[in-house]
Amino acid sequence: MTSSQPIDLAQLLDDHLKDLNLPLQIPPPVLDVTRGEVISYDGDGGCLEIRFPIQQAHLNPYGSVQGGMIATAIDNTIGPLSMLVAPPNYTRHLTLKYRRPIVPTMNFFTIRAQLLERQERQLTFEARVFDPQQRELVRATAQHWIVDLERQK
Repeated sequence: MTSSQPIDLAQLLDDHLKDLNLPLQIPPPVLDVTRGEVISYDGDGGCLEIRFPIQQAHLNPYGSVQGGMIATAIDNTIGPLSMLVAPPNYTRHLTLKYRRPIVPTMNFFTIRAQLLERQERQLTFEARVFDPQQRELVRATAQHWIVDLERQK
């Protein structure tokens, strides 16, 4: 689903998770920190794309976006996607390979995340970070583990 209208991620998550009756804060406060804007969501293809503005407060001493802030933006893309395409789950591993710095003159960067595989309780995601000219800046992989809600009771 690609739209010229902004996609309300909180509403998507609320609609998907409403029957679980879990104590979730949607959207999570950390999502506000990065100010991401959903560009597209494809539930059938397991893809979510979010654009993030480059914020002065997220720059490192070299003038590029701090690696941890990039990781946060990636997690703020893969995390909601994981909640939309699978039962409740959590990140076990997140690995990033930085290729090029993200600098203020870019104004924004876009993250495309996709569910690659589901094996029993394990989910594998890939996220790719692009500049406005669609050059790949960072690539990440994440392993998530589906929570056994019955064991949590």
